[in-house]
Amino acid sequence: MNTGKAMRMKRVIDGAGVSIICALDHGMTSPQFLEPLAGIQERTAEAVAGGANVIMMSKGMIRTCVPAFSSATSLALLLSASADPGADPSGGAEVVQVARVEEALRLGADAVVLFVALAGTTESTMIRALATIGGECERTGMPFIAEAEFPTTYASVEDLKDAYGFDYLSRNVRLCAELGADIVKTNWPGDRDLFAKLVAATSGIPVVLAGGSRLEDLELLSRMEQAMDAGAIGCSVGRNIFMHKAPEALTRSLARVIRESWSAAKAHEELQEATGGPGA
Repeated sequence: MNTGKAMRMKRVIDGAGVSIICALDHGMTSPQFLEPLAGIQERTAEAVAGGANVIMMSKGMIRTCVPAFSSATSLALLLSASADPGADPSGGAEVVQVARVEEALRLGADAVVLFVALAGTTESTMIRALATIGGECERTGMPFIAEAEFPTTYASVEDLKDAYGFDYLSRNVRLCAELGADIVKTNWPGDRDLFAKLVAATSGIPVVLAGGSRLEDLELLSRMEQAMDAGAIGCSVGRNIFMHKAPEALTRSLARVIRESWSAAKAHEELQEATGGPGA
C-alpha cells in the first residue's frame, strides 16, 4: 500500500479499527427525491455528532456541507448514479459514472465509492468500470469502497435475496475484492452465518454492512450486532439515519454497537430513552 493510500485509510478506518459511514448520496440513486436531504447540511452535522467518521456524498453537495465536517471526518465521494433505479433490474441495472478519481483528489476526499450491479446485459460494462477504478485508485493512492450489492437498493433485502440468492452477493463481494476494493460494502444476506461467509469471501478485505431500506430500529441494530460478530468492521447506512426522527441518536446507537460492543438490545433501550419511543 502506498503512503497516500495508507494515510487516507487511517481516516476511513479509525483508530478503533472501525468505519461508520453515513451515506447522504441518495439524490443520485433514489427513484424519488427524499425530503430530509433538502437539509443535507443538518443531516451531515447530525451524523457527525452521532459518531459517523465518514460521510458519503456527491461532488455537488460537498461544497455546501464542509462546515458540518469535523477535523477528523472523512469524505467518501460517490462516483456513480443510477439510471432508472426503480425499474425491474432483470435486464441489468444501469450504473452511470458521474465523477472521477482525480476529482476526489481535488475535493480532499479520503475514499471513492462505486455501486457494483451485476447480471444482465450491463455486467461486462460494470466489471470494466470496477477494474478501471480499482487501477486508478491504486495509482493515485485513493482508497476504494466497492458497493457489492443487489442490483437495486430500493426494495427489501428479503425480496432481493429471494430474487437473486446468496450466490449473487458472494460472487459480487469476491469480484470487488479481486479487482481492487479496499473496503467492500454489502447487503444483509439473512443471518449471521451467511454474513460470515461474505466476510470470508473477501480473503481479508474489510467488509461493512449496508443499511438498506428502512427498518425498525431494533432490527437494524440487531443486524449490525450480528455483522460485527461475523467479522464486519462497521456500516454504511443512509436512509435509516437521515430519514429517522432523531438521526444523531440513531447514529450514536450504531456507534455503541460498533465501537463499544454494546448489544443491540442495550443500544435500542438507550435510543428509546433519548427519543421518547420508537423511531422507525
